[in-house]
Amino acid sequence: MLPENTSNKTVEKVNEDHFTTLNFGPTHPATHGVFQNIITLDGELIVDAVPTVGYIHRAFEKIAERKPFYHITPLTDRLNYCSSPINNMGWHMTVEKLAGIELPKRVEYMRVVIMELSRIADHLICNSVLGVDTGALTGFLYVFQSREKIYEIFEEICGARLTTNIGRIGGFERDFNDIVFHKIDLFLKEFPAVMEEFENLLNRNRIFMDRTVGIGPISAERALNYGFTGPNLRAAGVDYDVRVTSPYSSYEDFDFEIPIGTAGDTYDRFMVRNKEIWASVSIIRQAMEKIKAMPRGLFHADVPEFYLPPKEDVYSQMEALIWHFKIVMGETEIPKGEVYHSVEGGNGELGFYLISDGGRAPFRLHFRRPCFIYYQAYPEMIRGQQLADAVATMSSLNLIAGEMDA
Repeated sequence: MLPENTSNKTVEKVNEDHFTTLNFGPTHPATHGVFQNIITLDGELIVDAVPTVGYIHRAFEKIAERKPFYHITPLTDRLNYCSSPINNMGWHMTVEKLAGIELPKRVEYMRVVIMELSRIADHLICNSVLGVDTGALTGFLYVFQSREKIYEIFEEICGARLTTNIGRIGGFERDFNDIVFHKIDLFLKEFPAVMEEFENLLNRNRIFMDRTVGIGPISAERALNYGFTGPNLRAAGVDYDVRVTSPYSSYEDFDFEIPIGTAGDTYDRFMVRNKEIWASVSIIRQAMEKIKAMPRGLFHADVPEFYLPPKEDVYSQMEALIWHFKIVMGETEIPKGEVYHSVEGGNGELGFYLISDGGRAPFRLHFRRPCFIYYQAYPEMIRGQQLADAVATMSSLNLIAGEMDA
């Protein structure tokens, strides 16, 4: 056993003959993906941990460097697949930034609606699964009904649910129809009661708080040193949000609060995400009011090189046929340049660093995946904690395997 004066932050490696090595992953269900932790235990106390990635081998970035720009959107779906529309639109904005494409306000507001719905779905998954990982299944089953309704909205817009490939460079492939407006309005009406019930189940639950308060903490300084962003950084007390510090898609037109925590522990991360869900509901309401006040029909910038013309025009007009051929065959070129653009993803700052040599595919492309950064801090956060705390800590970080191995 460890001496009584040993703190949670630093664990002296004594009695090493009694240490146990445990593989936490890569196939353990509580890892929420294919990655591994080699944990050294003294009884149930974590002495050390070594994280391992590299089990997916997707090579997103190198594949993207050999694809036309608009063919890269489905690759971004496979990063954080719990909120893939944010990934899609972050990529589209990066290309638009390099190409100098300006979007109509209505299109930007439509994007805000989709991105905030995605954020709600992402946070619902994270927080409800954290309940499951601490022994509470009810909340998970309850909020997944609301997640399903969000996916039905996505399906009505683009025909897909999880990996959506939603939108296009310059906007959307089609306008929101009446069914979409109805489904969004219905969601805004019904979801608040569901969210309140979910919070009543867990927010002040004695067992849940015992399992999360003080578990997996990280200070604001250490979080910044690692490069934390998003809810995990805000839970440590730093009010950094890309939507506010570097507004995009007209986020400056909306009023919303940035919730922050103090302890940077598992409970703070849970509470920050809950509050961000309420902020997203407010943003969607504001965006829908603005959209409804505008004329219908405008859903794309005037960029024919990225937007497939209507099928009836392709059959009857030579210019439309030419654009259709160029887009499908990947013959659209992008100006030379170097650009970085980031969005506030479900897990934090999702960035795209793009270098173009003026060709039909990126010369170099790098994805800034927030989960890959969080995972580096994981051993430090669980060292000195109990084995059961490793599960709750990983769950609260919302580590998604698709962002680990790009």
